[in-house]
Amino acid sequence: MNRLEEFYMRMPEENTNRMPFYLSYPMTNVYQTEKEYERDMERMKELYPKRMKKLLAYVEEECDKMEYEGSMMYDEYPDKVLLYWTAGSIYDKAVPVQEAEHRGRGRDRDLMDVIQVLLYDEMYRRRGRRRRCCRRWW
Repeated sequence: MNRLEEFYMRMPEENTNRMPFYLSYPMTNVYQTEKEYERDMERMKELYPKRMKKLLAYVEEECDKMEYEGSMMYDEYPDKVLLYWTAGSIYDKAVPVQEAEHRGRGRDRDLMDVIQVLLYDEMYRRRGRRRRCCRRWW
């Protein structure tokens, strides 16, 4: 028996504690997990009050417009002034002009705060989804 055959014959004995390569990096089902997160979030949104659901529709529409590569939504530190301006444009779409003129005072501060919270929450969810699912591996 030559040296190569001897090495080949001893190989299974020495390497019995090694894990096969295909088991060393198991494939995680990232997209399935993300779908589960989305379904859970949709269930929670169903519990929102009626008025908040209407506001959320405007917020989601605005976030859909901002969801592109290089958007301010994905900046490491989003600009507070631009986010306030975005919330203001959502407010203007959500609250009819006649209702705003009827009040005569301008924007309702509490409603503006709610819109900002909904906007920031939606941006946080989309940023997290992009971070989890759309990573570049190179």
